[in-house]
Amino acid sequence: MPLFGTTILSFIPGWSADSGRFAIEKTAEYGFDMLEIILPASLDFDAKKTKKLLDKYGILGRCTLNLPANCHIPFYPEQATAIMKSAVDKVAEMEGDFLGGVLHSAIGTFTGNSCTLNEKAIIKQVFSEVADYAQKHDITIAPEPINRYESYVFTAAEEVLEMIESIGKPNIGLHLDTFHMNIEEKNFYEPIIQAGNNLKHVHITESDRGMTGEGNVHWGDFFKALGEIDYQGPLVLENFSSEIKELVGSTSLWRPSKYNSEDLAKGSLLFMRNMVDKWYK
Repeated sequence: MPLFGTTILSFIPGWSADSGRFAIEKTAEYGFDMLEIILPASLDFDAKKTKKLLDKYGILGRCTLNLPANCHIPFYPEQATAIMKSAVDKVAEMEGDFLGGVLHSAIGTFTGNSCTLNEKAIIKQVFSEVADYAQKHDITIAPEPINRYESYVFTAAEEVLEMIESIGKPNIGLHLDTFHMNIEEKNFYEPIIQAGNNLKHVHITESDRGMTGEGNVHWGDFFKALGEIDYQGPLVLENFSSEIKELVGSTSLWRPSKYNSEDLAKGSLLFMRNMVDKWYK
C-alpha cells in the first residue's frame, strides 16, 4: 500500500528548527506515515537532528527542493547543479533515498517563450550530472512539472518522461501534483499509466487547494490509475489553509479557507485512505 504523507505546509510556512519540530509532532499526531520537508533555499537544515526527531515520533521523512531564482537552470546551470548536489548531501545525511520538487526551474521565472532546444540540452546536462552524483548515495531525484503560470520548462508529465528516457539514468523519476495536472494534463488517468514505475512521488491536492473531494479533480480516474500501476510510493497531501497567514501571499489564498489546517489535514487523510481502499486491489 502507498504511504500517506503530508508536507510541512499543512502546519508551517517554511522550515526552521523549532517550526520543524512542531510539524513533525503534528504529522505523527494526525496519523500520517510521512512528512515531506521542503528544504529552505539556504539549505540551513540540520539533517541528522531532523532524522532523530522523525525516528522519535515514528514517522518517515522525505525532502524536496524548489530552485530559487538564482538557480534557474537555463540561466544558471552551475549554480543549479551546486544547490541540487548540496540538497542531495542533506538527503544522504538524513539517511534518505529521494529528492523531489521543482528542480527544473525557478518558480515564476520566464523568458516569454517556450523552452528552447538549447535550454532543454542544458537542463538534461545538469540532470545527468546531478543524477550521477545522487547515484553514489543511492538517491533518486524526481522533478515536479508545474503549471504554465509558474514555469515554462516542465509543465506536464510527458516532458519529464521524455527527459528521463533521453538521459537514461536509473535514478531519475517523476514527481506529480494533482493541482498542476488539473491545469495541464488532458486527464488524470493516462499520465499515471504512461509514467508507470517512473512515478516516484505524488502530491495530493484539490483544484482549489482545499479539501480533497470538494473540487474538480477526477479522483476516481486518478486512483484507478495508481492502483493499476500498483504505485507504492508516498501520497503526500499538499493543500493549504489561510489560517497559516504566511501562506496567503505565497500560495495566492485570496479568499478565506473553509477549513482550518487541522480539519483540512485530517479530512484529506481520511479521503486518501478511502480512495486507496476503493481502488487498490
